[in-house]
Amino acid sequence: MRKPELVAAIADQTDLSKDKAGQALSVIIEQITQALERQESVNLIGFGSFTQRARGARTGKNPQTGQPMEIPASNTVAFKPGKSLKEAVNK
Repeated sequence: MRKPELVAAIADQTDLSKDKAGQALSVIIEQITQALERQESVNLIGFGSFTQRARGARTGKNPQTGQPMEIPASNTVAFKPGKSLKEAVNK
């Protein structure tokens, strides 16, 4: 499912116009992004939680040449599914 399909589903199930549903989805995504930028976790009970995780610097291998290379430290987003989501996927 892509974003336009999700917007259409939200609009159908909530009696909102597609424009309003698109705005609502954009606000949700923006708020999750801003919370993660502030290093806060986002917990959606039953669905899952988003957290920011730090990755340390490490040595990797250049796939084209096979030469070792340093991969710098970075931050990433982790998602941990909630119980309801796990159960729905594992039916």
